[in-house]
Amino acid sequence: MGSSVVAKRGNGYLGVTEPISLSGPTELDVIKTKELEKFLEDAGLYESQEEAVSREEVLGRLDQIVKIWIKRISKAKGFNEQFVQEANAKIFTFGSYRLGVHGPGADIDTLCVGPRHATREEDFFTELHNMLAEMPEVTELHPVADAHVPVMKFCFNGVSIDLLYAKLALWVIPEDLDISQDSILQNADEQTVRSLNGCRVTDQILRLVPSIQNFRTTLRCMRLWAKRRGVYSNVAGFLGGINWALLVARICQLYPNALPSMLVSRFFRVYTQWRWPNPVMLCEIEEGTLGLSIWDPRRNFKDRHHIMPIITPAYPCMNSSYNVSSSTLRVMTEEFQRGNEFFEAMEANKADWGTLFEPYPFFEAYKNYLEIDITAANEDDLRKWKGWVESRLRTLILKIERHTFGMLQCHPHPNNFSDKSRKFHYCYFMGLQRQQGVPVHEGEQFDIRSTVEEFKQTVNMYALWTSGMEIQVSHIKRRSIPLFVFPGGIKPLRPSRAAASADSHSILKTKANNMVQASKPSETNSSCNVDKIAGAADEAAVSSNDHFFDTSESNPGDAYGSSDLTAKLRKRKQMDDAFQNKADTKRASVHSKKSPESVAETAEDTYGSSDLTTKLRKRKQMEDAFENRADTKRPSAHSKKSPEGVAATADGVDHQGIGSVNQTSKEAESVAIKNILGSPSTVLEASSGELDDHQLQTKDENLVEAGNGCPNLHPTTKNIGTQIGSSQNQNSQDGHMSNAALEELEPAELSVPFSEPPAATTQRKPLIRISLTSVARPVARSQ
Repeated sequence: MGSSVVAKRGNGYLGVTEPISLSGPTELDVIKTKELEKFLEDAGLYESQEEAVSREEVLGRLDQIVKIWIKRISKAKGFNEQFVQEANAKIFTFGSYRLGVHGPGADIDTLCVGPRHATREEDFFTELHNMLAEMPEVTELHPVADAHVPVMKFCFNGVSIDLLYAKLALWVIPEDLDISQDSILQNADEQTVRSLNGCRVTDQILRLVPSIQNFRTTLRCMRLWAKRRGVYSNVAGFLGGINWALLVARICQLYPNALPSMLVSRFFRVYTQWRWPNPVMLCEIEEGTLGLSIWDPRRNFKDRHHIMPIITPAYPCMNSSYNVSSSTLRVMTEEFQRGNEFFEAMEANKADWGTLFEPYPFFEAYKNYLEIDITAANEDDLRKWKGWVESRLRTLILKIERHTFGMLQCHPHPNNFSDKSRKFHYCYFMGLQRQQGVPVHEGEQFDIRSTVEEFKQTVNMYALWTSGMEIQVSHIKRRSIPLFVFPGGIKPLRPSRAAASADSHSILKTKANNMVQASKPSETNSSCNVDKIAGAADEAAVSSNDHFFDTSESNPGDAYGSSDLTAKLRKRKQMDDAFQNKADTKRASVHSKKSPESVAETAEDTYGSSDLTTKLRKRKQMEDAFENRADTKRPSAHSKKSPEGVAATADGVDHQGIGSVNQTSKEAESVAIKNILGSPSTVLEASSGELDDHQLQTKDENLVEAGNGCPNLHPTTKNIGTQIGSSQNQNSQDGHMSNAALEELEPAELSVPFSEPPAATTQRKPLIRISLTSVARPVARSQ
């Protein structure tokens, strides 16, 4: 067995770093885990015994079929009788079924491994396809031979099967074949390497987790959470099944003795603090001896653009999440933050498991959306057209990000919808919003007409395009969302703005209110000022941000030694911004980049009160006190403790259980997480100096195909279809990053439907233009 599949290192732990904690579960952890398992069972995530038996029977029957198939083609190729009798093919499983986390009705990912004389094109996609087509128990047979990973899809006795094929350089396939050996890839073509990768990665994950049962329960939980929160889709630019499995497996390595309830909690804690693009790895990346390309941003330019690398553990190690863009990473980061704050509330007995899994209200989260409609002439064409368009949707996100210099962000819905009143129709939606942390200019607009036209032209270049395959892209407001996207075709009543954002802000506001109460001075006037400031900041936060969570790259709560300080410091920032905005309104001469002291002086001059100056100075003193406290503890965490000592300190929080958290141990965990991030990041830092020069020389097409949406992407000299305001130019954008205000988007009405005009008709160019205004809107305004 190759070195890449060694489960434990010489020092006795799994993974590339030492665990954060080795502590076992408490009684409360056991109780919470039982509650979680009951919740998952009630959610219908476990299949019945009858269905499990049916799946095993189907797999056994499929294995018999490929064995008959290989003997038949061996005889047809003229091999002697003895060779025909020894000829063999074998079925392997991978994906959710192999990991043991599949649910009722889920498909089974399978791999057929055949000998060197059984070709993919003629024998697998022709002979085996014909055999399956003749069987009455096989339905919905659909070969996709031209896919990146060629696959044959079908239903066998009601069980959905995805069947891949790998042709090995062996004349005879042994029944006890071990595909985890790196030598199995010898002389294999690229399609075979990709097809084998699924099985090899799945098996490697199971070898690299300390407890398979705890891993499976935790992964079931995270898969359900990701689907409910709308971040489960590799095609849409989020994460797919293998990505979530790798993230969960890494948490299991860092907390090897924890139960699922604690593993889920630590999942959000760790990935809230994760500094992307530091890669997530279960084992060291092996160079191998076969010369296959591996993920290495030092050598491979396109790997440097991957903004959320999650590396597969089997040779050749690759990034499994190259589809993630800046916009989808932002959405997932916010969801990680929400999950982390949920567990802080659960620790205080203020939330239950149901709150964590509340569905994401996608059609209430934004005021502006892109609607992508596709149609075809018949069902077969629609299936092909749908698969092609879905594979290209992420390029629309990348194009919009690049052509607007990252100022306009897209949030794709992971699912498709169908209007039953229209034949052979599907549609997709993307939420739109301005990048957070940029100022708003009166009358500013985003014109993405050329961007959309370019995307449509790319999609219409589909090699199998036939008459009737059409795509339309239109810009709609929230109030114009079609009814067929809602359950039962009924649009839910929209609550007030403040109530609609309660899902994201309830935990933050509770913590912020605690901060205000704790920081009230004894003077009555100052206390009143704090209440007014907090109210103004709340109003500004709700009115300026239509999304759920404000994210940051670090977790100051852990660093400063207080579980509420993340929300406190965020609240202080909001309060300071409120002061700044009021001061700018009263005094136009005040510069936007003043220090906190000058802001205090401006506020005193503007409002004629020394209370504001005093309050800001007190706030600055509190921050300095927290910094001093953190600086006192950091040296002991870094210099006086070995990694084992950090893990031992982290045991304190684990022994307290999920319901009672020791803050000192939280600090140790935060330090341990940062230490974990230190080593892999040097790989990226080594190549960061070369990045900008390469980007200036890279063609636009290559950046799209890389599928990454690098946040530092330098715009190409050919600016396609980008207009940011009629009177704004690119130079003015440099000053956009200093203001933290965010206004909701106001779309301009479409002048005509966004569709391809008939050849004989002269028609205006369709309009998709996002208007931006700095005029404040009432908080409780309804659609």
